[in-house]
Amino acid sequence: MTLTAALLDPLRSGAAAARPLITYYDDATGERIELSGTTAANWAAKTANLLRDECDVEPGTAVAMLLPAHWQTAAVLLGAWWCGAEVVAEPADADWVLCDADRIDLALAAAPAGGVVALSLDAFGKGLPGLPSGVIDFATEVRLHGDDFVPWAPVPDDTAALAGATVAEVLAASRGRAVALGLTSSDRVLSTLEWSSPEGLGDGLLAVLAAGASLVHVRHPDPAALDRKATSERTTVRLG
Repeated sequence: MTLTAALLDPLRSGAAAARPLITYYDDATGERIELSGTTAANWAAKTANLLRDECDVEPGTAVAMLLPAHWQTAAVLLGAWWCGAEVVAEPADADWVLCDADRIDLALAAAPAGGVVALSLDAFGKGLPGLPSGVIDFATEVRLHGDDFVPWAPVPDDTAALAGATVAEVLAASRGRAVALGLTSSDRVLSTLEWSSPEGLGDGLLAVLAAGASLVHVRHPDPAALDRKATSERTTVRLG
């Protein structure tokens, strides 16, 4: 079973499929996006189909993420792991780099063997105009792909998934952190953690998913508004 299937399968069946899985805020723009378990899985599947069919991402492919903690980043991470890719920290070590608009030059400077996929992170799905030749516009391309994904071959548990750790090790660590943080499937977690390190990603996303909890992530948080969000979103745990 892929890491994505292990994390998402329990969250896209029964009552869990319809309840909010990821609620994303950006206090700098006023953006609020809510994804159910089903919707999050659909986005991950679209991303996995794009990465496999257009980028040849498969088990053993190294992928770097120059992306902020964002609901689309969650979809991209889950899509990459569904293909069996390893998420690495350094763009220079990656076959493909996925980046936001501000870091396209940095991604290109790493000269990945596969190429670069750029995300606008626009709430309405707008693409990025004027991209350098060869750079794939995520927003434009991902909508052409299906909402279901089935790997062409099983992904072994010992396949590298995150910074050298295997699928089995990442899943065990995520479940362990969920226990350490006291997370359960009834929790709603308010987080401001960045995902730029394995530790931040582990606590801020993977542990929440492993627990079957619901995530409320706030980017560019306004400290004065966090208590109001905790009340209005009925969160039970705060991270960051």
